[in-house]
Amino acid sequence: MNYLTDLQKIIQSKKNGDPNQSYTAQLFFKGLEEIQKKFGEEAIELIIASASKNKTQIIYESADVLFHLLVLLTENNISIEEIIDELKKRSGVSGLEEKSNRKK
Repeated sequence: MNYLTDLQKIIQSKKNGDPNQSYTAQLFFKGLEEIQKKFGEEAIELIIASASKNKTQIIYESADVLFHLLVLLTENNISIEEIIDELKKRSGVSGLEEKSNRKK
């Protein structure tokens, strides 16, 4: 197991938790739209941090993006392993070729 897998299991355990006791449970309680919105906000914050070239801030915002991505995946019943498997399938394939294959 890797850390992201373990973290997703913790996130999953919060899915039906008390929203008054857990930020993650609050996200799930508010629903998919709120989770999508929060992921988008974090992605924008990462872009802004990247533009500033502040390594510490980029790391911090990247962690937020990964966390909220795992929440979004969990809400959609997708495991991080499924994403890793997809990335492995693409390994050794040109990005241009992979994109072209997706359109078929």
